Amino acid sequence: MKYAIFTVMTPDCSLERTAQLLKEYGYQGVEWRFTNNDPSKKNEQPSFWGNNLSTVPADSTEEELAGIRALMDAAGLEAPNLASYIGCGDLAATERAMKAAKQLGAPSIRIGVPNYDRSRPYDALFAEARSYLQEAEKLSAEHGVKAMIEVHHGNIASSASAARRLVDGFDPNRIGVIYDPGNMVHEGFEQYKMGLEILGPYLGHVHVKNAVWQRTDASVPATDSADHAPVWRSAWGPLREGAVHWPTVIAALKEIGYDGWLSFEDFSGSAPTETLLRDNIAYIKSLVG
Repeated sequence: MKYAIFTVMTPDCSLERTAQLLKEYGYQGVEWRFTNNDPSKKNEQPSFWGNNLSTVPADSTEEELAGIRALMDAAGLEAPNLASYIGCGDLAATERAMKAAKQLGAPSIRIGVPNYDRSRPYDALFAEARSYLQEAEKLSAEHGVKAMIEVHHGNIASSASAARRLVDGFDPNRIGVIYDPGNMVHEGFEQYKMGLEILGPYLGHVHVKNAVWQRTDASVPATDSADHAPVWRSAWGPLREGAVHWPTVIAALKEIGYDGWLSFEDFSGSAPTETLLRDNIAYIKSLVG
C-alpha cells in the first residue's frame, strides 16, 4: 500500500513545509485540501477548517498550480486525489477541480452529495445526487479524472452500502468512493470487510483517522424526547486509541486485495503535527507488514 496525507490535518504547515515533512517521514503522496480559505480568518491561529496554511486555493492559476506540481516533484510526491469541497450539483466547480487535478497529476477529485437533515425526504436527495453523478461521469470522461464521493457522517452516503447504492451502475473508472472508517464511528458503521466487499470496484481510496464516543453530562431521560441532550457524543480521537480497530481494517483491506492509497487525516490534536505525521505512518506500516 502507499501512504499520503490529506492536508486538512496540517493546518500549521505551509505547502512547502508539508512537502518537506512528508518526504522526511516516508510518505509517497499528498492529498491537497483544495478550497478557498475564508479571508476573514486569515489572522486567526491555524486550524483544520479555518486558517489552514496547507490549502491549495480553488481559484489557483495554472502558473500557481505548476509551482505546486514542481514542489511535489522535488519532494518525490504523487497526488492520489484532490480533496475538493464541491457542493452537490456544482458542475462549474467540478470541472475546475478536474482541470486542477490533471495539472497536479491527481487521478481523482472528491465531490459532494447532499446532507440528510430531515428537511427533505431521502428519495428526493438520492435523485438529486444521482443526477449530479450522471453529469460528473460525463465530465470525468472528458477530462480523464475520476469523481469520488466520501463515506461521511451527515450525508446520504454515511455507510459503504449507502454509498454503493448511490454510485451503483456508474462506470467505476469514472465514479468511485472514498472509504472512511473514522467517519463511520460517528454514523454508518458496518463490518469492515463486508463494507469493502459491498463497494467492490467502486473502492477508490481510503482515509485513515479515528474517533471516540464520550459520555456527556446529560442525564438519561425518563421518556424519549427530541429536545433532550444526548448522553453520548462522538469526537475525534488518536489513531491507536479510537473506536476504529485499525488492525482489523488493514487485515480486511489485505483480504480483498487492496493495494492502493491510505491517506491520513488525523484531527485528534493529541500531539504536534510533526509527531502525528511520524507516529501515524509508523503505526500503520507496522500493521501492513
